[in-house]
Amino acid sequence: MNATARKALVTGSTSGIGRAIAHALAANGAHVVVTGRDARRGAEVVEEIRSARGRAQFVSADLSSMQSISDLAASCEKLLGGIDILVNNAGIYSFGPTPQAREGDFHGMYATNVRAPFFLTAKLAPGMVARGSGRIVNVTTMVAYLGMPGAAMYGSSKAALQLLTQTWAAEFGPSGVTVNSVAPGPIRTPGTREMEDALDQLAQTLPARRTGTPEEVASVVAFLASDAAAYVNGSTVAVDGGRVAV
Repeated sequence: MNATARKALVTGSTSGIGRAIAHALAANGAHVVVTGRDARRGAEVVEEIRSARGRAQFVSADLSSMQSISDLAASCEKLLGGIDILVNNAGIYSFGPTPQAREGDFHGMYATNVRAPFFLTAKLAPGMVARGSGRIVNVTTMVAYLGMPGAAMYGSSKAALQLLTQTWAAEFGPSGVTVNSVAPGPIRTPGTREMEDALDQLAQTLPARRTGTPEEVASVVAFLASDAAAYVNGSTVAVDGGRVAV
């Protein structure tokens, strides 16, 4: 899974799953662009990667803004001359009954979870196509394919990203670009601390009987971004402790 000389962008990589993905890709030799809204945390991730003799730099971005999406793509082109591996990891979530959903929350979630990866891919995929190779990995969720009360907004936004995975695989695959998804189950991260009890309860419904770690998700992303996964395209890999099976 050597990504030497490859240039990677991981959105939402200042914490949690994205942070682990940035580390995994850098450990495999990729030059990683770490991005997010928190410059302090971004600098920490870059320093961690560089301390391990990896290559990384931080670019601030707020993916709820179309201008920020354009600026991020332009920065990647200016800094690295393009991107070979795009990981659309950034996402926001909230849970609750559908009748209580607010319009602003709906638009905000779709802006970050669907619009951002759509237009970031639209800006970066043509460079991959021109070079004849590339990897795009989308991070979705198990509730994109499993109905769960209270997860209508979040699940549907990620289901849209799962469908985009298949569409882009068909669109860009003939040019040597693969597009796949990773669908995590309950993962313990700094962002899910307030949900620990719920995560533990959910974990007991899984064959694995435990929550997962960001590193377990990152290792699958690293595989899909590697040459070893050259014949994997349009697939969604469940990293959910077996929930997809039951």
